[in-house]
Amino acid sequence: MVVNIGENNSLFNQFMSEVRDQVTQLDSMRFRRNMERIGEIFAYEISKRLEFQTKEVQTSLGIAEVPTLEQQPVVASILRAGLPIHQGFLNFFDKAENAFISAYRKYDKDGSFQINFEHISGPSVEGKDVILVDPMLATGSSMVLAYNALLQKGTPRHTHIVSVIASKEGIEYMHKNLVGKRFTLWTGAVDAELTVKSYIVPGLGDAGDLAYGCKE
Repeated sequence: MVVNIGENNSLFNQFMSEVRDQVTQLDSMRFRRNMERIGEIFAYEISKRLEFQTKEVQTSLGIAEVPTLEQQPVVASILRAGLPIHQGFLNFFDKAENAFISAYRKYDKDGSFQINFEHISGPSVEGKDVILVDPMLATGSSMVLAYNALLQKGTPRHTHIVSVIASKEGIEYMHKNLVGKRFTLWTGAVDAELTVKSYIVPGLGDAGDLAYGCKE
């Protein structure tokens, strides 16, 4: 299932316009904050799909029955670009456990690249809801690699995969390579084109560089 929350008009699209805008992007602090706010909106929407249980809460005047989360999800992000969105999720799921995945593109001299996985740090995900975050779903290969890395920590009850912008090619790759897996893909926009270097067009550029500065 693919859920594109940018299809309906909301304040979410204001934040999307700013993270895409090349002038606004010059302010890295604002870019990080907008990504954080986008993460908060995704968190709210995903919370509607989680399991709740009724809890009795003692007020000063009586007892109120309030639906509360059955369990907190595990929030997992691909370093480093996923960190601002990750913080947005933690602002809402403030008791969540966390996982971090180190993966990156290693380019060859001819411009081709492969996705290298280095390390995953996190709790067991056995039987838990997982939110896996990477701001850009380009080819889809890094997200599939990250998902498979999470399986080292157990089998999730359900995985909510979050990308602010996804390419059509990346979505197709996910469906082909995660057959039979229980996941929902959440995005804010689906763009049609990839460049020869596998950057999404129109996309927004390199989210990690925009948030934290260029890398060598």
